[in-house]
Amino acid sequence: MPGRYGGQQRRQGGGRPERGGGPGGGGGRREQPEISGRRDDARLAEELRRMDGSSYGRYKSLTGDWTFPDFTLTVERVQSDPFAPPSRVAVRIPADVVELPDDAWHAPVRRRATADYLVRRAYRELKGARLRIDAGGQEVLDRAACQIRDGEVHLRLGIEMPGHGRRIDGRTAESELCERLPAMVDALRWPELDAAEATAFADTVEDTCALRDQLEGMELVAFVADGAVLPRRSGVSDLPMQGSAVPFRSPESLRVSVDLPHAGTVTGLGIAEGITLIVGGGFHGKSTLLHALERGVYDHVPGDGRELVVSRPDAVKIRAEEGRQVARTDISAFVRNLPTGAETADFSTENASGSTSQAANIAEALEAGSHTLLIDEDTTATNLMIRDARMQRLVHGDREPLTPFVDLVRPLRRDHGISTVLVMGGSGDYFDVADQVIMLDGYRPYDVTDRARELASERTDAEFTAPADRVIDARSVDATARGKSRLKRRDMDVLTFGENDIDVRSLTQLVDPGQIIGVGLAMRRLAEDGLLSRRTLAEALDALEERLGEDGVTALGRGYAGDYVLPRRYEIAAALNRLRSLRVQGLTRTGEAE
Repeated sequence: MPGRYGGQQRRQGGGRPERGGGPGGGGGRREQPEISGRRDDARLAEELRRMDGSSYGRYKSLTGDWTFPDFTLTVERVQSDPFAPPSRVAVRIPADVVELPDDAWHAPVRRRATADYLVRRAYRELKGARLRIDAGGQEVLDRAACQIRDGEVHLRLGIEMPGHGRRIDGRTAESELCERLPAMVDALRWPELDAAEATAFADTVEDTCALRDQLEGMELVAFVADGAVLPRRSGVSDLPMQGSAVPFRSPESLRVSVDLPHAGTVTGLGIAEGITLIVGGGFHGKSTLLHALERGVYDHVPGDGRELVVSRPDAVKIRAEEGRQVARTDISAFVRNLPTGAETADFSTENASGSTSQAANIAEALEAGSHTLLIDEDTTATNLMIRDARMQRLVHGDREPLTPFVDLVRPLRRDHGISTVLVMGGSGDYFDVADQVIMLDGYRPYDVTDRARELASERTDAEFTAPADRVIDARSVDATARGKSRLKRRDMDVLTFGENDIDVRSLTQLVDPGQIIGVGLAMRRLAEDGLLSRRTLAEALDALEERLGEDGVTALGRGYAGDYVLPRRYEIAAALNRLRSLRVQGLTRTGEAE
């Protein structure tokens, strides 16, 4: 008896299945022609039943479009055997089927939010299925897995095509594609959704974006709402801590109010432009607050606890990264007169020290356009952060090549408009330069700026010269290996880009596995689309962002069938700077090639 989408009730002894290839299914490696003629849901179910028991390679004949009553299924890529990466399929649900109201998708922010809500609903519907969809974690990101275009919903999924060894399990494949998939599509129709929940989801994201957009006008670099829950459940879980978590409460002297489209008037801690010091004893919440600010460049799902914790979009976490490579980066503001005689205005190394890596990370963040630096002393090179008076008396300035950050942080702000938020627990030297000092005590913040100023001393600043911009040799940014494009990731640690493995463990603002692939796709576009040609790196990143435009993440994935997520320009630049094959054609300052 035919089902709604062409599936039939299973029966025993329904005829002998066709088999392809010789013993062991070796014939599955032959190219299989696409199925011609009628290609609808009933035909797909019929073909899958007919394939049952055939050699695995016969699945390749499914490639192409299949028309269902309510959607179109496109089989984009079929895995070569049961142990290969999953096959990839796409689903297009017409606007008159999904029935999304205009308010859910007309505005870009709400479109991204609604797409994120739908992909999470699809993920729940597919629980236990072989079909997989990339639903992400606590952040609401622009991901290729779900896009809304003119009211249509476009989904991208993976599926492990079922088999018995190297033979096709057609019955299970029929169940997945002709029963589970249509049921998922039905569940995404607006009349089937909890419309109030979906609308509240988009409202939350819209409020977050509106709050972030107000920061610059309020001369703030970050905002932490009263009542926010910053601690996470564990070191391996990004879910909010439950029960014992202390809700955030801003000190009255630093409390500001903002008006949001849906939440109305919200109060919280406003972190002003300039130099902000976060201090306190160990385990009192300093790093937890900074971690929330790191993630504040992204929007969060309702219930995360950090929905109204936002940072400027250009905020970049800075840390030391001993052992990384550096390619012709100007670190002369931090390092001069090395004993080796190396030129620090044009510095390269295959194995950077803690101090030179941190100096390079700062220079590269500024080159990419960041005006907000986030720094935690626990992950920095101490000798680049401070050098106290007694050490200066023992090791005279002419014998010390490093200029500590404490001597440069005020010129960065005064002369270049760079704000810095620092977590410091072991040195009071930064009292001398801080504009505001916040103390965390039992996860509660207190304004101790006046007391810190009483303890401060006069300090002479060094001069900070903006680092030179670089022009990248596009030929050194090659995503191919053995003549084919090669992009993959290993957990959250490594991006394989062509012949190179890029260590991305220190890029803590990469929060989603799909962003790592997105970074690789962005690097490939920079090189293959000619965006690096005769441009500085910053100009190339500007050009890439302009090209992405309204298309967003899907503009990155030309020819790529897997999951990927739109990354920020700062992580694209950071990964590019860690590419071992990277070559720099030249340095520019004030528009003149050096």
